[in-house]
Amino acid sequence: MIFDAHTHDHGELASDRAFADSEAGIRTVRTALIALALTSILQLAIVAISGSVSLLADTAHNIGDAANSIPLLIAFSIARRAANKRFTYGYGRGEDVAGVLIVLSIFVSAGIVFWESAHRLLDAQPMRQVGWVAVAAVIGFLGNEAVAIMQIRVGKRIGSEALVSDGLHARTDGLTSLAVLVAAIGAWLGSPIVDPIIGLIIGVMILFISWDATKRIWGRLMDSVDPALTEQVEDVVSGRPDVVAIEQVRLRWVGHRLHGDMRIRLTPTAETSAILDDIRHRLGHRVPQLDDLVIETGVASR
Repeated sequence: MIFDAHTHDHGELASDRAFADSEAGIRTVRTALIALALTSILQLAIVAISGSVSLLADTAHNIGDAANSIPLLIAFSIARRAANKRFTYGYGRGEDVAGVLIVLSIFVSAGIVFWESAHRLLDAQPMRQVGWVAVAAVIGFLGNEAVAIMQIRVGKRIGSEALVSDGLHARTDGLTSLAVLVAAIGAWLGSPIVDPIIGLIIGVMILFISWDATKRIWGRLMDSVDPALTEQVEDVVSGRPDVVAIEQVRLRWVGHRLHGDMRIRLTPTAETSAILDDIRHRLGHRVPQLDDLVIETGVASR
């Protein structure tokens, strides 16, 4: 059986879409950075006057989230560069590098939280300005949830796992801010030990976030794709009556863009050019993150 290679290339359309997605990522990360920075500054001021270790833990985590936005911002900016002879797939992998840095920063913030909470557990001190701590907890929740909604929505739309992971991270941070509210209520009821205990609980939650983020980024580094995505591509191709069999489908993420190759068998009377044009058109609608797909076509035996 002889296969002829035909390159399915979206051309300028794919390039424009990739650029637009990178711009959307940059706007989202920039907005998240500003929102989390303002939230952290406000919380730091209240930490200084209250001495709350649970609020300190939450603030440290929010600062880490804001810092995470910087490598993501750089990655999306670099991704706009065109592919060249050295980086033939472009610079989209920068998002995965940023994802690794995000995971490391989460582990670091967990260490800080455990250290401070354990120290305060051994030397419990009363929380000051309990009312302001409660206000800071609510602000932390609202700020993080707003960032989470924005990042998850845009990340899913453009196919950026790093952006979705950072959004889920922000959502969990919002819940830990509500845990600080529990610590404030405990202090108000005369139980200062609740504060460091909540800090330790937040630390454990951060470790779970770290594990989830590690699995997501590891999947991208190992060229993992959602099986449903592969099935979408197969459904589009198998929907053509002239396609007898699909021999192979391989997809890989490069940042938030998809690349792949496949091998198909056609009927002897099939018009190869028309079939590939139809597949290109259909895939453009079904899998908008797909930049290019190299298709090898062969004729089925009679």
